[in-house]
Amino acid sequence: MILRRRTLAAETRPRRALPGLVACLGALAATACVDSTDPGRLPPEPAAPAAPAPIVAPPPEPRPTSALRAARAQRAAEQARTASLAASTPASQTMHGYFEGVEDMLTARGQLRRDDGRDIALSAEQLTENFVQIALYDEYWRDGAQLVAEARPSKLRRWAQPVRVAVEFGESVPPATRTRDRANVQSFTERLARITGHDIAVTPGGGNFTVLFLNEDERRRIGPRLEALVPGIPGGDIQAIEGLPPQNYCTVFAYSIGASPVYSEAVAIIRAELPPGLRKSCIEEELAQGMGLANDSPEARPSIFNDDEEFALLTHHDALLLEILYDPRLRPGMTRDSAEPIVREIAANLLD
Repeated sequence: MILRRRTLAAETRPRRALPGLVACLGALAATACVDSTDPGRLPPEPAAPAAPAPIVAPPPEPRPTSALRAARAQRAAEQARTASLAASTPASQTMHGYFEGVEDMLTARGQLRRDDGRDIALSAEQLTENFVQIALYDEYWRDGAQLVAEARPSKLRRWAQPVRVAVEFGESVPPATRTRDRANVQSFTERLARITGHDIAVTPGGGNFTVLFLNEDERRRIGPRLEALVPGIPGGDIQAIEGLPPQNYCTVFAYSIGASPVYSEAVAIIRAELPPGLRKSCIEEELAQGMGLANDSPEARPSIFNDDEEFALLTHHDALLLEILYDPRLRPGMTRDSAEPIVREIAANLLD
């Protein structure tokens, strides 16, 4: 079998670590390692001229409502027990406590804002520059098998084919949490479709953009599943995902075939130990990033595409970046020189 060479367009989410919590995590980790019949004939006509006897259909078999409910309840209980056991491993418990502390601390500092940032002034020039830095630079580049964190100029990349988002869960994720996560992915996918005008939808079967919710132990052995989802995925990418450091809450890797600037597949990893706030933040950031906004910029504000954690959810500014990215006046493969004048015109029109 010949594997197609794939060009990496990867974005990991190295959010700023909190030193005290990282130290605590290290101490905890040291102690906690580890779903032909005859239908019947009409009755014979009566000899007397009377009304024919009514045809009485056999009563339908009663629906097994009670049995179905009992089976569903049993299945849900079994899933919950399995999830509880999987989530109770020392490594996962350690990460769960760590991320709860992170969310509490960020919230206490006034970060993780959930509004869209419309109160912050934004000019067309700022929007243009932020688009250039976020869409036309890569946050990581490949040095052999290693990913190096260094921004480098890139070309405009986005999806051309319809995006079908598939959601998968590790056994550690309980049924109620799966329901909430699916609803959040569904809602945000619908929003992305409205913003970009691109065909984006959640699929119950296999998709080309897979979102995996995994705990620490599940992520460390996810390699075979990644190879099935993205045939030919670089070994270094598998290592990066399986060895994701604690300060990275989530990550997304998007792939194209050969040197094409058009995405063909993407995989996002979201830690199952994240509390609800950081979890929803990761859903929005990684799905948006996987559409083609591959870089972060410390100057971008109001935005989730930086590392200051001021905003938890996609802002008005970020929605404009996505609208620009999928504007038909831009084409995949454009460089900064060819794209920037067009971006400036689009930005001015959007903010007019």
